[in-house]
Amino acid sequence: MKILIAGATGLIGEEIVRICHNRNYTVHYLSTSKEKIEDQNNYKGFYWNPAKGKIDLACFKDVDAVINLSGVSISKRWNKINKKKILNSRVKSLQLLDDSISKVNHSIQSFVSASAIGIYPNSYTNYYLEDNTGVDNSFLGHVVEKWESEADKLKKHEFSVAKIRTGLVLSSHGGALPKMAKPIRYYGGTVFGNGEQWQSWVHITDIAKIYLHVIENQLEGVFNGVAPNPVTNNKLTHEIADVYRKPIILPNIPMGVMKFILGDMAYLLYASQRVSSKKIEASGYNFSYSNISLALKDVLNEKSQFHEELA
Repeated sequence: MKILIAGATGLIGEEIVRICHNRNYTVHYLSTSKEKIEDQNNYKGFYWNPAKGKIDLACFKDVDAVINLSGVSISKRWNKINKKKILNSRVKSLQLLDDSISKVNHSIQSFVSASAIGIYPNSYTNYYLEDNTGVDNSFLGHVVEKWESEADKLKKHEFSVAKIRTGLVLSSHGGALPKMAKPIRYYGGTVFGNGEQWQSWVHITDIAKIYLHVIENQLEGVFNGVAPNPVTNNKLTHEIADVYRKPIILPNIPMGVMKFILGDMAYLLYASQRVSSKKIEASGYNFSYSNISLALKDVLNEKSQFHEELA
């Protein structure tokens, strides 16, 4: 199988590439940096620039599936300029892929686009399935709504189209977890708000495998990319602390404090979405990590961290 990945050098993209190579799949990838373009037997780069509508159409040659992970990180201050970048980077990348596919003779059978559970309304009590039609009244909720709407336009092509609503990705190489874990490791850990907000998480290996599972089975529609057992912020914080064998001694931080520091982006720390994984499991996917404790120990590498502290 040959897969084209937009966003192959990002957190999830790198893990997908690793698994693809383990399965002897060939990867084409799109990069906005000409310096990052490589040409190997199983890993070949192509230049594109969604902001300017530029792409090397050769990227689609003999490709069986496309994975779109493009988008500027949401983990930056949500000022007017960054909000525009966050939205445009997602919409314009999909528009360029859509327009480009219309111009070439292709062999694509499956198209999978990233999405986010941030579309679900903030709630302590709801348990969200993919058929929920509500949209969170937040910047992220509106971004995801437009993101998915743009992905849906690719349905006019003769291949399956799917969207993966990703939760909190647990990885030691990037994303939110290292930023959460560092202060905990050095006795600066704390719970946000009342700590009862739900955080639907997924191990980095599972989310990468979910993308490939959707492609390999040509699945269509929306799938939640989360593990089976969501946890509260309080539970997650204390599980990280247990890995490092450190206490949580600081008081909970009210939202007003973090909003003063981070601006509107602080909302990410307090939003609550308890999200179901039942649909992807019903399609035949088996999670490698469904327990938060085991997932964190794997990601944070309990044994090496413990010996490092004893050294």
